[in-house]
Amino acid sequence: MNIVFWFRRDLRLQDNQALTHAASLGTVSAVYAVPANFATLTPIRQHSLVESIKSLSADLPQGLGILNSLQALATFAKSQAATKVVATRAHDTTGMLEQAELAELLYAEGIALELVGSNYAVEPGTISKDDGSPLKVYTPFYKRWMQAGWAKPFVLDVKGASWGKPQGVGNYPVPSGPAPFQIKAGEAFALRTFARFAKRSLNEYNELRNRPDLSGTSHLSHALAHGEIHPRTLLVQLGDSGGHETYRKELAWREFYADVMFHNPHTLDDYYNPDYAAMRYADPVKDAARLTAWEQGRTGFPIVDAAMRQLRQTGWMHNRSRMIVASFLVKDLHFEWQVGARHFEKWLTDFDPASNSHGWQWTAGCGTDASPYYRVFNPTLQGEKFDPNGDYVRKYVPELAHIAGSAIHQPWLLIDGLSNGYPAPIVDHSVERDEALARLKALKS
Repeated sequence: MNIVFWFRRDLRLQDNQALTHAASLGTVSAVYAVPANFATLTPIRQHSLVESIKSLSADLPQGLGILNSLQALATFAKSQAATKVVATRAHDTTGMLEQAELAELLYAEGIALELVGSNYAVEPGTISKDDGSPLKVYTPFYKRWMQAGWAKPFVLDVKGASWGKPQGVGNYPVPSGPAPFQIKAGEAFALRTFARFAKRSLNEYNELRNRPDLSGTSHLSHALAHGEIHPRTLLVQLGDSGGHETYRKELAWREFYADVMFHNPHTLDDYYNPDYAAMRYADPVKDAARLTAWEQGRTGFPIVDAAMRQLRQTGWMHNRSRMIVASFLVKDLHFEWQVGARHFEKWLTDFDPASNSHGWQWTAGCGTDASPYYRVFNPTLQGEKFDPNGDYVRKYVPELAHIAGSAIHQPWLLIDGLSNGYPAPIVDHSVERDEALARLKALKS
């Protein structure tokens, strides 16, 4: 039996339920369809994706076929007289639409699309209240998620499986610009990354995860987003200590947001709480100067600017930093959350649709947060608390490297603080905080 396996966001061989299933059916030809939006991504995101599929291709005995569209995938399946195409079931809005499109193309050729498993420990749509309705708050979701549990990692006998020669091996898409640095990706690299994290800081994760100046996180968000590692593979290695429990809860947040988007697919780019669509927001065109200052890390608030420059330089941003810059864009500059979400989608190599949209909505107060819009992060206090010595700012904002210690978070108070060309704050945080709350009051009334 000839089987075509469609890789999408599951770029690994082990602990891949759908691939293990496909290998049990017959000879497998592995292919990847280049995303339709590839050309619109930043070079760093393009290179990140290319390195992931290159690594996967090197792990496959016959390589990975690269196809330029879903139509090309359907045509290839027909040319191989495939009885079916197997893939991991998508639960994000775009992924579900793509799979529905391919199913129609294959149906016209008399070929079935079989969707197996998911990219989550607990498949979105599984956890529910006693009355069958979905969970809207994280904590009760987490409790039921733990009760549901998950399967053991799936093991694939790569050498023992039968592999067909796919079409387009080596025809990788060409990024629109050079890579800013050497990008490492792939299943083996993800496993090594977790092993280093487990040795370095997993036991202290509950204490270190909020410090962008320290290497206290796993740096596995890219691998999880591309499916180079499955959360099951991580969860089976966790114990009950504080650090392990906190890391398990962070993995559950990812699954919670996937579940929320599965039940509310419109929230990819629309409001979870539609009331907030009526709030008064800044205009990205009329207020372009402020938006550009935020995007380029020139707001005059050191922790915000360090984070935005980290994003541009590395394609990644620390999670605490993501909350700080999101709060600043929405509460201090008054832009809609979608403006920031689109910027993150453009730059983040670990872009995950559900986590991105609902992370932004959580901070914007229109999502699943139980204490919504009233939370407004003070960027100066956040910097002093989570980058106490200023090392994070100093790394990404060289104009402030001459300032020692925590004074770096308020350079405008120093005689020479802005002497190297660093800008003064573009807004007064206390004024804009009051303005944000006034807009909320107007919305409520």
